[in-house]
Amino acid sequence: MPHVGVVGAGLAGLRCTDILLQHGFNVTLIEGRNRLGGRVHQRQLPSGHKVDAGPNWIHGTEDNPILDLAKETNTEVASVQGKSSIFDNTGRQIPTADVIAYSGIMWDIVSAAFAHSNKHSATISPDESLWDFFQKEVPKRIPDSSPDFEQKRKFVYEIADQWGAFVGSHIFTQSLKFFWLEECIEGENLFVTGTYEKILQLVAKPAVEGANIKYETIVNKIQTINDEDGVLRVHTEGGELLEFDEVVLTAPLGWLKQHTDAFEPPLPWKLTKAIKNIGYGCLEKAYISFPKAFWLPTHQEDHTVGGLSQMLSPSYATSSNPQKWNQEFLELASLHPTAAPPTLLYYFYGDQSKFITGELAKLASEEKKDAFLLEWFKPYYSLLPHYDEKNPDCQPTGCYATEWLNDDLAGNGSYSNFQVGLEEGDVDIETMREGLPGRGLWLAGEHTAPFVALGTATGAYWSGESVGKRIAQAYSRGEGGVTVFA
Repeated sequence: MPHVGVVGAGLAGLRCTDILLQHGFNVTLIEGRNRLGGRVHQRQLPSGHKVDAGPNWIHGTEDNPILDLAKETNTEVASVQGKSSIFDNTGRQIPTADVIAYSGIMWDIVSAAFAHSNKHSATISPDESLWDFFQKEVPKRIPDSSPDFEQKRKFVYEIADQWGAFVGSHIFTQSLKFFWLEECIEGENLFVTGTYEKILQLVAKPAVEGANIKYETIVNKIQTINDEDGVLRVHTEGGELLEFDEVVLTAPLGWLKQHTDAFEPPLPWKLTKAIKNIGYGCLEKAYISFPKAFWLPTHQEDHTVGGLSQMLSPSYATSSNPQKWNQEFLELASLHPTAAPPTLLYYFYGDQSKFITGELAKLASEEKKDAFLLEWFKPYYSLLPHYDEKNPDCQPTGCYATEWLNDDLAGNGSYSNFQVGLEEGDVDIETMREGLPGRGLWLAGEHTAPFVALGTATGAYWSGESVGKRIAQAYSRGEGGVTVFA
């Protein structure tokens, strides 16, 4: 019976293991952590609610297997479409009509950028960014003849910074040439209010029941097929030597970037170049919980907070945030009547991610980390409707922030993206997706996913499924043809 080693027990590794077991392979799943799931992981807040440290969203609703799994497991999801609040640089909440107008312009330009990138990718300079496109398009939509045109343009430009929270890097660095690779599956983006916990349990079940799982086992070298015996040898930090007929490596792109020397013989130049070329984001998040959702509107309240909301270029927190980084957050309390906690979820990326995770790394205790986070975010949550520092309902009960940038097994970051200077982004993805089957080394993970699912949980799941089917076909165990994603 062919023996396959699957390195990494995230969604890609778990789904690949499932497919291989279905086709009669002996599978050893090698995981560096003491748990399954990789970035799909939950933490419990003091309120008792669990929250996702990894993916929060299901990107697209048309033929999305993660949505199917959510339905199968009765995992609660919610739509936030059409809901948002924006605060200007003084902390004043912008009227809803203006939010709709400015946000509409921003998303119209994003749609136009997708169309432009799809149609003209071959002729767009690798040096052009999404920001360059905005600078050309905003004046067309807000001409000089428009009253207060400079202020209106400023709002749209600041709102456009929101794109960074989608890809984990700043809009200035987003490649326009390969912006089309950021398009997702058709349909809505749904927030998983019930967390990914039950979805993960279902995906992991075949591996738990049928595979040999080695926890807390970190791989540091992979020797691929040679002419002597055709066996792949996997070395671990603990000194183990494991032998396999095939190896599926689902390590994150960031890990691959840091460990291209972990392969013997070395990876081909084309594959090494592809790993180097594709960007790797640094999206982080912080949850702050309260006894009650004090910001929810009363029946007399005109201003509401909902959806993905932004506090633009804040000038009221200059001691802690002199760079005036935008603050983007999602209030969770109104998303689902039973699954949503009285919690604010802040997303941050780029230099702010590096700063916050850097500060957290210096702190020895959870208490000190909590104190830092609450002090950092207080200037922002204290501006929400009904906030009263003397009211116990407005006093945080706890918080939690991710530190993927400090996590070696996560590749010290989040997920793949496409940055300025990229010349052959689609070819690079296809090169990683192909892997080295002739040497028995297969790659899976969100960075090898179908183009419409790159950087997503769905993409990771699909990539593992595809590799499992390809290996089955190579051993004449497949069910007819195997889908090759393009």
